Amino acid sequence: MDALATVTYAGTKKNLVESQMVADQPAINGNKVTVVLEFPRDTDPFLKSTVKAAEAAIKYQCGQDVEVTVVTEFKSKPRPAVEQLLPGVKNIIAVSSGKGGVGKSTVSANLAISLARLGYKVGLLDCDIFGPSVPKMFDIEEARPYAVKVDGRDLICPIEQYGVKVLSIGFFVSPTTATLWRGGMATSALKQLIADADWGELDYFILDTPPGTSDIHLTLLQTLPITGAVIVSTPQQVALADARKGIDMYRNEKVNVPILGLIENMAWFTPAELPENRYYIFGKEGCKQLAEEMQVPLLAQIPLVQGICDSGDAGKPAALNVDTMTGQAFINLAQAVITVVNRRNKEQPKTKIVGMK
Repeated sequence: MDALATVTYAGTKKNLVESQMVADQPAINGNKVTVVLEFPRDTDPFLKSTVKAAEAAIKYQCGQDVEVTVVTEFKSKPRPAVEQLLPGVKNIIAVSSGKGGVGKSTVSANLAISLARLGYKVGLLDCDIFGPSVPKMFDIEEARPYAVKVDGRDLICPIEQYGVKVLSIGFFVSPTTATLWRGGMATSALKQLIADADWGELDYFILDTPPGTSDIHLTLLQTLPITGAVIVSTPQQVALADARKGIDMYRNEKVNVPILGLIENMAWFTPAELPENRYYIFGKEGCKQLAEEMQVPLLAQIPLVQGICDSGDAGKPAALNVDTMTGQAFINLAQAVITVVNRRNKEQPKTKIVGMK
């Protein structure tokens, strides 16, 4: 116990004894010592370093010939195995894009709201750890999720807005400060938002992924059996080139996630005073041509309307008003997604979690 009192636990800045982490008196049998340490949860970032420090302290204090075994226990029940995560979620949809700035988060937010307005139980996870935008789009930047105890585990309770359960790293970091994290910290945070949250029963779980093909995407593929991916792009050739890479990532033989379809965002510009006019600023029907080339459905063509931008910035997404042209466009998109998901589930086996290193 004297040796353990020399080990500081980074989570409390106190030693293991003061932190009341030594669950029982150390068991001594000859030169064998067994110590039980109780951590707050199984995902504790200081677990490995603390265990090693405890072993080293006992050997230093009691002799190098001592055989030390440290058993770890947790106040909160361990996280379920990957295969058992989100048992109440029926369909997991990744909204993806190869390129940033194509309106992927706008599409994700409006798709989630449209599905909720059609009567489905919907969750939305903002997977962009370094540039979260969902809290602003849902007008919940000041919200702070609280913890609830479910089956012996402390879980994050998502914020519910517009009928959608929402979680984002934006709830836990300053909106004006850059998130300077290495990849491991980002993926660990993402896993917590998935596995340590009380998502409950959902018909559709929408993943608003960051642009590109990164370790965030790999973490999602290794953590969740994604039902299918929706690719968002503008008609511009530069965006379409990156969209091809996004499609290729999901179609990789080690990944094998079905592509549900493409969404052409900013398909044309329509000024408010001339609602019948269409100006093809970024090119015409580029996504339609790519969809035909890749043999996947074109789910929707969303026009570039100032109201979509304004409503997103104001935290009142366009899908909330189905009487407008853009609101109806997102309802039509939601119905198209429902159709392709039902067809995919009928014709294809459930997606397996990616087991790559």
